[in-house]
Amino acid sequence: MSQTETVRLSKRLAEQQSCSRREAELYIEAGHVQVDGQVVLVPGTHIGADQQVRLAPGAKAEAIPPVTLLLHKPAGYTQGEAYGRVPSARSLLTEKNLAEYDAPAPVRVLKRHFADQLAFLPIPVPGSGLVIYTQDPRIARKLQEDAYALEQELVVGVKGQIAEGGLQRLCHGLIADRQPLPPAKVSWQNETHLRFAIKGFWPDKIDEMCATVNLQVVSMRRLRVGRVSMAKLPEGQWRYLLPWEKF
Repeated sequence: MSQTETVRLSKRLAEQQSCSRREAELYIEAGHVQVDGQVVLVPGTHIGADQQVRLAPGAKAEAIPPVTLLLHKPAGYTQGEAYGRVPSARSLLTEKNLAEYDAPAPVRVLKRHFADQLAFLPIPVPGSGLVIYTQDPRIARKLQEDAYALEQELVVGVKGQIAEGGLQRLCHGLIADRQPLPPAKVSWQNETHLRFAIKGFWPDKIDEMCATVNLQVVSMRRLRVGRVSMAKLPEGQWRYLLPWEKF
């Protein structure tokens, strides 16, 4: 190969280490490979003949374990794919938006962590708060099978004068889409915000619930799904689901 020709990093590494191309890709995606002293995470990166490729001592060609990401979605973003002028919250899943920890992140941040992330438990585009993305099939199955059994906690900003007996009606006895809604736990957080704890239906029903008691929703923020809380995660930033956290 001449000095001006380039080759894929995975091909060079496979030749250099006498391993398969797939093994070379695993080494690279796991952050075990440096090119001229810099870690490169993309197997398809083209490098020149004069560039030095180094594999970390003791590195193993193992698949990267799947991760789950918790994002504080700002209002105005969709959890899924972008449409029209509505941007996708996926665009915020980058290394620069990783929330700062009191201790180091539980795993090394890898480019592979942002691929093939599936979104679960939708909240309306105007809403903000905790949203979940996962690569882990076990967690995906949990969030699918137990979706309506997981309690979601939200703080909802409202305006208007609540109808007489409205709080009791919000807790029980409302109908949406001609179907009775399961009981909810609703209380005043302050004069303009209600706290909802709901099971058995999605947060997009809260607008309709409030309208039936003469309240207009002006904001919505999800704080918790099951036993996993957003806590102090800043808006627009994300963190890893920790090993001991369970929905």
